[in-house]
Amino acid sequence: MGLPNPPLLVITDRRQASMPLPRLLDRVFAAGCRWVSVREKDLAPCDRLDLVRELRPMARHHGALLTVHADLAAAVLCDGVHLGAGGDVAAARARLGPQALVGLSRHHPDEGRGGADYATLSPIFETASKPGYGPALGPQALSRLPGALALGGITPANAAQARAAGAAGLAVMGTVMRASDPAAVVRDLLVAWG
Repeated sequence: MGLPNPPLLVITDRRQASMPLPRLLDRVFAAGCRWVSVREKDLAPCDRLDLVRELRPMARHHGALLTVHADLAAAVLCDGVHLGAGGDVAAARARLGPQALVGLSRHHPDEGRGGADYATLSPIFETASKPGYGPALGPQALSRLPGALALGGITPANAAQARAAGAAGLAVMGTVMRASDPAAVVRDLLVAWG
């Protein structure tokens, strides 16, 4: 499966969210985002599954994809899965089928995509959402990992820089989750992406 158009992935974190997650995501979808990944790693699997069930009709209504982070049980209800750095892409494809969108987290451009449809490369810029992942890689790292989504400190002010450096798309969490007007941030990101 190819990346959604526009290639903007909003990753959820309800603990950072400026409003209840369903309301925030409805605004994000309405603003033009066509891809959300449910990351809520601290939720019990049954609660994450319930959240996916709640969000799936909303994503469908807006013609958007819904994926989930590292939870193959919930991923069967979604359009795909985003795996951690050590994730097994072949096992995910075997479970979800060839039509599923499968991604991997990467923190160094030389790790490659490992057979995944895409990888997130982070942190590109300094970020408050994921401390402890070392210094920012800088946008130049994107040219070394084709098919990478730029993640980490992505804002409307630097989105075009990430694209110019070779990003296949943008992935954001805190920039949208913490925004008082998440729809405006999404619109600004899409304009900056061009």
